[in-house]
Amino acid sequence: MAQAPATAKTHRAALMLAAALGRADWAHWLKPVPSEAAALALRGALSTRVPPLRKQVVFLIPLVGPDQVGDWQAVTDRLQATLHCMRTQDDPHWQAVICCQERPPLPDDPRIRFLPFDDPEPGNDKWRKLAALTGHLDQIAPAPCYVMSFDADDLLRQGTVREMLRRQAPGGYLVQAGYVMDDATGVIALADAPDLKQPMRKPFWKLCGSCAAVAHDPDLPQSAAFLQAMTQHEHRMFPYLGALAGRPLAPLSQPSVLYVLNHGENFGARRGRVGFKTRFVERFRIDDPDALAEVAEGFPVP
Repeated sequence: MAQAPATAKTHRAALMLAAALGRADWAHWLKPVPSEAAALALRGALSTRVPPLRKQVVFLIPLVGPDQVGDWQAVTDRLQATLHCMRTQDDPHWQAVICCQERPPLPDDPRIRFLPFDDPEPGNDKWRKLAALTGHLDQIAPAPCYVMSFDADDLLRQGTVREMLRRQAPGGYLVQAGYVMDDATGVIALADAPDLKQPMRKPFWKLCGSCAAVAHDPDLPQSAAFLQAMTQHEHRMFPYLGALAGRPLAPLSQPSVLYVLNHGENFGARRGRVGFKTRFVERFRIDDPDALAEVAEGFPVP
């Protein structure tokens, strides 16, 4: 299963207009792809629904298998750092589910679960693992929650779970601001929306897949179907699909995820797609010692 390609921006704009005007005939004529059709189905199911209280954040973590990497120990060490940042959250109402061919060493924590993956199809299996994870949402998340796909080498900022559950954003959250670190040099950059001072800067959600926590209602079949279809796309599609589904994503209030590049086993590196991100880090690097100390405080690692 390959990653689903993004649709053209003109197509997205036309489909959003059709949805906003309630023109199902226009939407049908535009031939939505499966993720868009799932979004429109969810939009219809949500049209008369009052959002329920969400008491948990669920992280879905597809982990690369040992046969696809050169250093499995390094991969599991980075997973430990990812889970450590979750375990040190000041709000304990979260769970993480890791999907992989082999069970990695995991902390003794009932909030951390393992989902075996035994699909023998060769090649990149990240999207199939995400499909397996979202396919088990009825068992993983039986109550209303926020669901966030999360890479096994990214770090979550302290306080992020608390913010999500206190704010109760109806559609979910978007990591608009976050940090990108080049592990080879130790340089850290801020990714955020462009402004007058930094017109070429990119928001975090355009750089990293750990960027969207989407509201999920287990009693609506359309909700799980939408999450499964959405996560088959590149993360740049997430804000659009959320809005199309009637679940616009609210930006979190502070840089909430740290994305580490060039540590040797990045998913992007295996696809030859980290060069421009390395240049981004150099261009938007943070040099202020106080700002760097704040980053270190927000992302505790073992």
